[in-house]
Amino acid sequence: MMGRNQTSISEFLLLGLPIQPEQQNLFYALFLAMYLTTLLGNLLIIVLIRLDSQLHTPMYLFLSNLSFSDLCFSSVTVPRLLQNMQNHDPSIPYADCLTQMYFFLYFSDLESFLLVAMAYDRYVAICFPLHYTAIMSPMLCLALVALSWVLTTFHAMLHTLLMARLCFCADNVIPHFFCDMSALLKLACSDTRVNELVIFIMGGLILVIPFLLILGSYARIVSSILKVPSSKGICKAFSTCGSHLSVVSLFYGTVIGLYLCPSANSSTLKETVMAMMYTVVTPMLNPFIYSLRNRDLKGALERVICKRQNPFLL
Repeated sequence: MMGRNQTSISEFLLLGLPIQPEQQNLFYALFLAMYLTTLLGNLLIIVLIRLDSQLHTPMYLFLSNLSFSDLCFSSVTVPRLLQNMQNHDPSIPYADCLTQMYFFLYFSDLESFLLVAMAYDRYVAICFPLHYTAIMSPMLCLALVALSWVLTTFHAMLHTLLMARLCFCADNVIPHFFCDMSALLKLACSDTRVNELVIFIMGGLILVIPFLLILGSYARIVSSILKVPSSKGICKAFSTCGSHLSVVSLFYGTVIGLYLCPSANSSTLKETVMAMMYTVVTPMLNPFIYSLRNRDLKGALERVICKRQNPFLL
């Protein structure tokens, strides 16, 4: 019985993206540029928030953690994708595959929790501006960030341990560009009902509930803004909420559609494109949508540059 529970394969084969051989170099350059943009954009946000004391506020505390999460989230899958495209070696060891799955779940869950914290911060700032400092105390902000990091650890570990108990037999070909949990379950030759049940239950707790909390926060924000007879304030609030909701919809929409509402006739190409949206595109867009259009960050960048040029400038 113990022997049957152990995996009989030592590695998996990642098929990668359905790209024609003559288009490999073009897509390699494209994904490399997107990955470097993700790294530089998120690193810039983290450095600016770290260096500028005016950005040491709850909003930018959450934003710096979100940028770090996006940076790591993209680094979990894209470097190996680029390596496989360059070396044409699709193999990945069994242990590395489970490790990649763990960190993929970890940083995707972390982003989900941080998006909720940011939505709550904006809700308090707009709906309760006079009590913002008292509500969003440093202790509460640190507690929200710490809770996000801790909860994601347990969730990612749960799925990884459940996956490690499965038996994988002859078929070790993963029709994906990373070790996706749903793709691995299709290759298992042992009973996966427990895994599927946990995915459905925990998915509701980790994805659906945070998504509904974010929508509820923005609904209250819109309701509060509409009560204020200021066209400038309304336009600014709608613009901010629209940008945030676009990223939230992109991230949660693809994840929920892929993992919680799978279609019977869903093609491998469709699943790969949806996964590419939230693993590559969303982490790249977040710095632009959340930060690089932000006046505070632009001002911080100008101050940092001025201090570099004139270190005696106060």
